Amino acid sequence: QVQLVESGGGLVQAGGSLRLSCAATGSLLRFNAMGWYRQAPGKQRELVAVIYIGGTTNYADSVKGRFTISRDNAKNMVSLQMNSLQPEDTAVYYCAASDRIRVVIIDEYDYWGQGTQVTVSS
Repeated sequence: QVQLVESGGGLVQAGGSLRLSCAATGSLLRFNAMGWYRQAPGKQRELVAVIYIGGTTNYADSVKGRFTISRDNAKNMVSLQMNSLQPEDTAVYYCAASDRIRVVIIDEYDYWGQGTQVTVSS
C-alpha cells in the first residue's frame, strides 16, 4: 500500500524558512509527478508546486521566487524549501503523487499524505 508521509511543518515568523519533506513507501514505481498542495481553513486545496520525474517544475504564482521543490527519484522523496514565508502561506500542506501520464489537476493525484501544518506569524 502506497503511503506518503510529510514532515517539517511548524510555526515560523514572517520572513523565516521551513523545509518540508515527503517520503513515499510501498511502491516500486517512481511517480510521474510529486507535488505539494495547501489548504487554509475555509479555502479550497490549491497547488503550491509540482515536480515531474524528468525534473520539470511548476509553481503557484504566489510562491515563485520563494519556494523551491526538489525530488530524489532514487529515494522516492520530494521536498519543498520555503523561504521568505508570509502569513498568507499559513495552511495545511499536503504531499501528493501520481503515476498518471497526465498530472495537472487535483483529481489526477491518486496518493495523498495526511498533511503538515505550517503557521506563519506576523
